[in-house]
Amino acid sequence: MTEVTTRYQQLADEFATLIHQGKIKAGQRLPAIRRVAETHQVSVNTVLSAWQRLENRGLVEARPQSGFYVRSVLAEVATSAPRQLKPRELGREKMALIEAAFSAQRNPAYTNISLACPQHEDFFPTAKLTKIAASLLRRKPEIISKYALPNNGEPLREQIAKRALYSGLSLSAEEIIITHGCSEAIQLALRVITSPGDCIGVESPTYFFLFPLLAELGLKAVEIPTDPRKGIKMDVLELMLKEKRISALVTIPTVHNPLGFTTSVADKKRLAQLAQHYQLPIIEDGIYSELQFHTPESPAVKSFDKEGWVIYCTSFTKTLAPDFRIGWMMAGRFHEAISRLKGLSTLGESALLTSTLAEFLANGGYDHHLRSLRRRYGSNMDKVRDMISRYFPEGTQATRPMGGFVFWAELPGKINTVDLFEQLLNERICVTPGALYSLSDHYHHALRLSCCYPFDERYRYALRRTGELACEITGIPAQDFQTTSSVTLTEGNSEP
Repeated sequence: MTEVTTRYQQLADEFATLIHQGKIKAGQRLPAIRRVAETHQVSVNTVLSAWQRLENRGLVEARPQSGFYVRSVLAEVATSAPRQLKPRELGREKMALIEAAFSAQRNPAYTNISLACPQHEDFFPTAKLTKIAASLLRRKPEIISKYALPNNGEPLREQIAKRALYSGLSLSAEEIIITHGCSEAIQLALRVITSPGDCIGVESPTYFFLFPLLAELGLKAVEIPTDPRKGIKMDVLELMLKEKRISALVTIPTVHNPLGFTTSVADKKRLAQLAQHYQLPIIEDGIYSELQFHTPESPAVKSFDKEGWVIYCTSFTKTLAPDFRIGWMMAGRFHEAISRLKGLSTLGESALLTSTLAEFLANGGYDHHLRSLRRRYGSNMDKVRDMISRYFPEGTQATRPMGGFVFWAELPGKINTVDLFEQLLNERICVTPGALYSLSDHYHHALRLSCCYPFDERYRYALRRTGELACEITGIPAQDFQTTSSVTLTEGNSEP
């Protein structure tokens, strides 16, 4: 990447931040290109490239003979669901809905705009991983003729220990347990720290596949009110702990699925303190942590854990190789019990796959790959929010995630997004209705959407059609995207 290319991307990111922060408002004109070039000591072409990048991201629009103007900004979801602290179990109707969603997501004939699984090789370093795996097989052909025994994958564990410092985690390779994805890590943790009948605290809304897992283990979910911008309501959680209403907590505090927030460092510290004070086992799902948009990265709750009550679980499935299904966990005081259970359940993970990942992490440019992913998902997020602001019913709100590629949209008027989901299936379009993300009766007006797909015409059509059908159901027209404002920036707020 050339210095000029880097500079125009940096300039675009600077002005995108100003737009997101509301310092340059919808309808306002961007500063004159020549003035920005002089102020930032770059060429006119560099500024023009930055403005065009903002246009491609859906943040600005070019008006003939006038300049570039900030497009309308989609309102953020700002309110959380009311308190719903009653323990709940997964019912047959909800399970049937989950199965219907998974069935559609598996069907290649459907256009999926909500599955949280990148669906194209462009999102992964496929060629590099293939080359490494082929080299390993040439150098060590015996690698595939040996059983994967418990506690294997030492080269990968060593690389993970080095990279964990980015999340504030100081650990040795011996403290890491390699798992079959993040889902197995969470399952192993739940099997060790809970007993059938226990009540488990979860955010509301939360990742919907957690509910079948809890049900399979005989556990009940207690949904804790969650702010869509800040995270779990800490005062409510502490009250529940004082009243001994939950036995453990499962949380996604960094780039939450489906809301996209990242909990503040202060609240992460408080969460670790609560775990210690009340001896509360916490399962921290960190699967999206490496896809944070902002630097420095927000540390894990586990980094503030002094007595081992936090179990950190994550995976490489969202960033490197979904089919490898390689995850890992740091289990603290529960390490021995979980390691033993892992060995009894599935022994170890493939030596070929773990060694491939280990070599890539050591030599393959993982940080460069992550930077590219973050830029791409951030750009896609802006484009999707722009399309929602144009094609969905007026009054639609959506979260502004701090990383990853999923976000939460709430529709106005009278609508049940389960009905929308079912009607879209008839058109071979798959979304996930908000009802999946809670065992309560809330979120029937919500959807989770995803932008981890090529932003091609097929994807754009599916998103546009979803908005059109939502307008038909609610009787509310799409938002009027046109703005007549010609307010320009004053000298005092024209520059970053």
